[in-house]
Amino acid sequence: MPSQYPPAPARMARRSRDSRRRSQEYTIEPKNGASPRQSSNAQRGMHLPRYNHNGHEVTKGIQPEGESGRRGFHPLKFLWICFRSSNKVSCAVNILWPIVPVAIALHFAQPKWHLAIFVTNYLAMIPAANLVGFAGQEFSRKLPKVIGVIVEITFGSIVEIVLFMVLLKTGREGNVPVIRAAILGSLLANMLLCLGACFFVGGLKRDEQEFHSAISEAGSGLMLVAGMGLVLPAVYANALQGRTDLATTELAKIPSEVLKISRATAIILLFAYMVYVFFQAKTHDGLYDDIYTADEHKDADRHKDLKKDKLTLTECIIALVFSLAVVSMIAVFLVLQIPYLVEERHISDAFVGLILVPLVEKAAEHLTAIDEAYDNQMNFALAHVLGASIQTALLNTPLVVIVGWCLGIGMDLKFEVFDSVALILAILVVGSFLRDGKSNYLEGMLCMLVYIIIAISAYFYPNPPGHGGGEH
Repeated sequence: MPSQYPPAPARMARRSRDSRRRSQEYTIEPKNGASPRQSSNAQRGMHLPRYNHNGHEVTKGIQPEGESGRRGFHPLKFLWICFRSSNKVSCAVNILWPIVPVAIALHFAQPKWHLAIFVTNYLAMIPAANLVGFAGQEFSRKLPKVIGVIVEITFGSIVEIVLFMVLLKTGREGNVPVIRAAILGSLLANMLLCLGACFFVGGLKRDEQEFHSAISEAGSGLMLVAGMGLVLPAVYANALQGRTDLATTELAKIPSEVLKISRATAIILLFAYMVYVFFQAKTHDGLYDDIYTADEHKDADRHKDLKKDKLTLTECIIALVFSLAVVSMIAVFLVLQIPYLVEERHISDAFVGLILVPLVEKAAEHLTAIDEAYDNQMNFALAHVLGASIQTALLNTPLVVIVGWCLGIGMDLKFEVFDSVALILAILVVGSFLRDGKSNYLEGMLCMLVYIIIAISAYFYPNPPGHGGGEH
């Protein structure tokens, strides 16, 4: 009767293969938060559960760092996580939330209290924008790193897009100078104030901070190209208006030609933004993923961040919808008071657009970038600062020009010479600091001082004829 067991040598060979296989299961380096056994089984086509740093099973399609371990909506947990926010500064900002209902109530109850309405809504915009940024950050952690960074920056820019659209819709051509100033003000606040604060705060703990050339060079190069695209329509208009050999009819055509050039430039800049996103998210995503992964491991508090409770996907969506609704409402109330500031309080369009509006709309992004720089994650900080600037120049600006075109509003890019020169000089200053791939607190302080000089100049800059304002 033949034996039911294989020969001894065959059994020994099979045991050896099983032993080697089990050994491999425990020695293969895990990826994406999976255990060694899970990683090996996944390579053989088996899909076993993955677990994140808190031991929570990771949902399919969610990155381990974004897994909350919960499902659905839990009100108390939701409120606590949102209040705690991403860092101590953001948490402190949330103390301003009681101002939000006060600001909304003042708008309806006391519509003639213009200054009080502006001040309360200005302050109320800070915690609302902070919640947009935090919810976007929580949502982005559930996505692959490179796509997550792009999505997070985009959510941060939604506040700016809402403000631009509200300004355009409520004031039409009357608010075009304010929108133009706000576009450049947003760029200056990012490149000089926020980047300077990142360099300064990061340099307080270290002699120097290093960042990857792929982040700095691509960002500064794109900003220089975007700056040229934004400024050239204004250069065209000013160059022709100074010509003495042109007939009156030809001079009369300049505004319509500038509008056509602005719309064509907007389409080109929008295409450039799509190429930029494709470059980051598709063709060079591996490079950026390696850079961001290396940056994450520089954070000494990384283990604490990973252990924090996280929002569920449902809670992220609820937080985004709620915060965007509040931001949109506050933006409307805020914008309606700008004519009062310009005409009654004699504050120039340049100061409102270049300084006041950008400071509040970019609050969330600035806090995030500064916190990353403090934790020595300079590549992440630069990605947020330069990425937000690129989105303003290549996405938000073209959108407002194209929407104005659709609404029959002459939204052009004929910036004031003062604004144009300030932007180009700021791009050159920042580019010179980024060139060596290192930063320190001195460079940060110089960037912030340049921003203060521009702010002082903008405060005294007079409004164009027929647009309110007066002597300070």
